[in-house]
Amino acid sequence: MLRKATETGPAGDLTSPAGTGTTNNVRNTASKASRNGRKPVGAGADPARRPLPSRLRRDWPLLLMTFPAAGLLLVFHYVPLLGNVIAFQDYSPYVGFKDSPFVGFSNFQWLLADQSFWDATLNTLSITAFQLVFYFPVPIALAILLDSVVRPRLRLLIQGIVYMPHFFSWVLVVTLFQQMFGGAGLISQILRDHGHKGVELMTNPDTFLLLVTAETVWKDAGWGTIIFLAALAAIDQNLYEAAAVDGASRWKRMWHITLPGLRPVIILLLILRLGEALNVGFEQFFLQRDAVGREAAEVLDTFVYWRTLTTGEWSYGAAAGLVKGLVGLLLILVANKVAHRFGEQGIYKRS
Repeated sequence: MLRKATETGPAGDLTSPAGTGTTNNVRNTASKASRNGRKPVGAGADPARRPLPSRLRRDWPLLLMTFPAAGLLLVFHYVPLLGNVIAFQDYSPYVGFKDSPFVGFSNFQWLLADQSFWDATLNTLSITAFQLVFYFPVPIALAILLDSVVRPRLRLLIQGIVYMPHFFSWVLVVTLFQQMFGGAGLISQILRDHGHKGVELMTNPDTFLLLVTAETVWKDAGWGTIIFLAALAAIDQNLYEAAAVDGASRWKRMWHITLPGLRPVIILLLILRLGEALNVGFEQFFLQRDAVGREAAEVLDTFVYWRTLTTGEWSYGAAAGLVKGLVGLLLILVANKVAHRFGEQGIYKRS
């Protein structure tokens, strides 16, 4: 009886990972495979070393589901990359790619000598740096606050309220801010009713940086909390309970458990944000460019629009877009290398 109980275990006959056979069968199979010089197929086998046809038969439903997304990515992202050839041509849509003369790097030399390009680049980098400091931490703090709400119904209500502005168009967002902070807006009317001078923030170039950051925070901060809330849900709650038993305050639990648990996600999103450092958006700045002037609101996206679609200089705009993409790629690679230095995985796994 003792020998039988030892072989079968408390759950009865111990079956193999395939679902058939006893422990002795698994041992016999493993011993035969080792005598033949082959690695046994089971729980210890590496799935990545399975033959390609076998992996395709196993994963074909997942591959089938990825085909639509891969097709959209191919058609709208990779195929248009072929159009970058016009950055090296004096392109004319009337003669096409084939007959447009090749000019080498002349468009890039013209671009780098253009002072308006550098002004737009400086504005873009200034806005990106300012929003990294004053916008990027807001979704993190908001996610932590939402996660601390105990009542589920109240939490869902707050999430719905902070998510809603993400679905508004920039036209509506700028209009709402105009009604609030414009010269005839609500704030100015309240100040005038109390004997003060009204404020005009929508046409002030000196406060434009604060204005666009406030608009971005109001519109997208709530939506940005989704990823961080998912990361918070993955943190082991036993760590909080153990820390509370040891006398750790709420602040210490957040500093030593919550933030370290969010660090991989924060670094990943920060790297991706740096990759878009030269891409701060088009519609938001295009709508407000005339109100505050080109010197304050001109960014690379609007620069490419005005110098390409309105003048027909297609090659010049393609050169500007290609420079912007290459700089973004370089920033991603550098930031990812820094993440590896700090022991994080980044956007791709270290070799």
